[in-house]
Amino acid sequence: MAKKRNRITNPEPFLDDGDSKSTASAKKRPKPPKLHQQQEQVISPGISGKILKQAKLQQKEIEEEETREQNPSLVLLEQPMKTGADTEEDDEIDDFTGFGETESQFGELEDQMDEDDEKLLAAFLSTDSRPQRTLADIIVERIKEKDAQVSSEARPMPQMDNSIIELYKSVGKLLSKYTSGKMPKAFKHIPSLQFWEEVLYLTEPEKWSPNAMYQATRIFASNLGVKKAERFYKLVLLPRVREDIRKNKRLHFALYQSLKKSLYKPAAFNKGILFPLCESRTCNLREAVIIGSILEKVSIPPLHSSVALLKMAEMEYCGTTSYFIKLLIEKKYALPYRVLDAMVAHFMRFLEDSRTMPVIWHQSLLAFVQRYKNELTKEDKDNLHTLVKNQRHYLVTPEILRELNNSRNRGEKEDDLMSIYILFFVVEISAFSYQSKKNLEMRCFR
Repeated sequence: MAKKRNRITNPEPFLDDGDSKSTASAKKRPKPPKLHQQQEQVISPGISGKILKQAKLQQKEIEEEETREQNPSLVLLEQPMKTGADTEEDDEIDDFTGFGETESQFGELEDQMDEDDEKLLAAFLSTDSRPQRTLADIIVERIKEKDAQVSSEARPMPQMDNSIIELYKSVGKLLSKYTSGKMPKAFKHIPSLQFWEEVLYLTEPEKWSPNAMYQATRIFASNLGVKKAERFYKLVLLPRVREDIRKNKRLHFALYQSLKKSLYKPAAFNKGILFPLCESRTCNLREAVIIGSILEKVSIPPLHSSVALLKMAEMEYCGTTSYFIKLLIEKKYALPYRVLDAMVAHFMRFLEDSRTMPVIWHQSLLAFVQRYKNELTKEDKDNLHTLVKNQRHYLVTPEILRELNNSRNRGEKEDDLMSIYILFFVVEISAFSYQSKKNLEMRCFR
């Protein structure tokens, strides 16, 4: 049989080849923009304000570039930022585009705070307002203990090779201007060094940009152990966050993301940020709301939440500690009896306190009773009844009493719909298994 020939069909038979090529090229031409695309869009006042802020920032950058042209030495310091990074770093870190300088977290916090609550909380704050110890303070003390001759120097250098000191000094200058891009390769090696705290001290962490702090938190949270990460959080990250809130009345978005990233190690977060903040007894309401939002948004393992509640219940009370307790209680984790007993003892400490308790204290007690009322003993409930008689709030106390009165005690059998549902479910399963067994016997008989 002869082979079938493929038909050659011309979709446009009345045109020459040249005309078909011209029509094909005409189809590939982009369409002219439509009328609504040509018209200028009206810019809202909010967006126009952001544009003006960005324009001011760009103008500031232009002025800085002009000063760099006049001082060529500054340009030499910026060159390693482009060439001194590790080319084999993860794409997630290398593709970091940076956070906007105008972005911040909780900018409208001033309107959410009640002045009366702040005054009540101030009565529980510590009068000792000493600045928090930083990494620089620790390293300077170590250096002065070893060498008494450096006591007159403002920022003494540790005993290291001069090349290492100069290298990490230049890295610190780069991190003070860092916005986005790859991190210097020398900085990524710090977690693997034996004297990592001394080397980190050379980079002057208190002068890092917020974006550099975020990248540093990512690197250290991933590569350091729990104890070393706790040191970094306590001596570097927490002082920087509190200083930014104190100066700007808000927290930079990159620093807020750094706190979220630090929860990658929950034990280090508790020991390095949450516990030192409560133990200082100088945490104000603004700091509690900002840092507490991290606990509210990010999932925390139940074991670490239980440890945090136990520790905060036993430490010396500060007004904002009740806010952190309330946030952890509202996660509705199943807590051990030891933690529940510690929480009851925590609230009973204020039985004979003559001070007026802040609203957040009453709210934390209400949250505790609502969630764990069926896990409390009869003795605990009697003690709480006595407590709310002395510490009353006209709105919260009636709700606390209602929850305590309409609950069972620890160890009692629950007689509610859930037990009925479970019994019904068991009966259905047994009936289903019995019917399946009968069907199987009938099949075998046949």
